[in-house]
Amino acid sequence: MTVLRIVPNIATDDIAKVVAFYRKLLDLEPVMDHGWIVTLAGAPHGAAQLGIASEGGSGTPVPDLSIEVDDLDMVLARMRAMGVTPAYGPAEEPWGVRRVYVRDPAGRLVNILCHGRGGNAAAP
Repeated sequence: MTVLRIVPNIATDDIAKVVAFYRKLLDLEPVMDHGWIVTLAGAPHGAAQLGIASEGGSGTPVPDLSIEVDDLDMVLARMRAMGVTPAYGPAEEPWGVRRVYVRDPAGRLVNILCHGRGGNAAAP
């Protein structure tokens, strides 16, 4: 299993205001916009990313971190072996990711995801 990226997320009720702030201050550009979450990235796209969200999608809270992996099934197996209970999921979401939420020992909500419908589908 390989971690492909880690994205910090900022919860807000005013996505447009926060997006405008980071665009103007740091020249970050939107690379994804689902309405409830916008992901900003620096050049080259993907090098540095920041999520700004009003919700976590599917009625979930905004996670503190989103971590993309290439094999979610392996993460789920490790969670079971560790006795870790998911806070949400695993779920196949309508926007094309399979994911699970977990709380780390510090209480942070972490969204672990892979793109595609398969268990170990790599991001395009």
